[in-house]
Amino acid sequence: MIYRFRVILDNDTKEDVFRDIEIRETDSLEDLHNAITQSFGFGGLEMASFYLSNEEWDQGEEISMFDVSEGNSSVRLMSETALNKVVSQSQTKLIYVYDFMNMWTFLVELAEIAEEAEGTDYPNLMFVFGQIPDSAPEKTFVAEKLDDYKDEFDDELDDELDSEEYNDLDFDENWN
Repeated sequence: MIYRFRVILDNDTKEDVFRDIEIRETDSLEDLHNAITQSFGFGGLEMASFYLSNEEWDQGEEISMFDVSEGNSSVRLMSETALNKVVSQSQTKLIYVYDFMNMWTFLVELAEIAEEAEGTDYPNLMFVFGQIPDSAPEKTFVAEKLDDYKDEFDDELDDELDSEEYNDLDFDENWN
């Protein structure tokens, strides 16, 4: 069987950028990594990982290009993980991060499972839409979003708690 994936650059720009790729279900995640990097014009030499994802695109278990755990934990590797072991009709989404210094992030979704076409070489780049920008789109992480509210929250706390009221809290400073 053939998996048809849509690989979308996760960006906040107005222009969509995606590639449609066909690949055998028995190929490895490393094969998909190579197809993605080639289809977007990357050299393919930077660190990368796939992450299992749910319907809300929450990042789950990591499947890494290399084992960098130094033996501290078991790591799933792209080269040892077949696509059909992590993707199915009920589990269709992966997040792919390429080049951890720049954080190129892609949403990878299984669009269709089809029969292999005779005479077609796989992986197969089926469709290209949009041009990849010169640099990775900026990401706003949850902690950064919370920082936006930190000053406002601190001001509210200062307004609510007067330092003279501290003595009325019945707090034992020498509890240990």
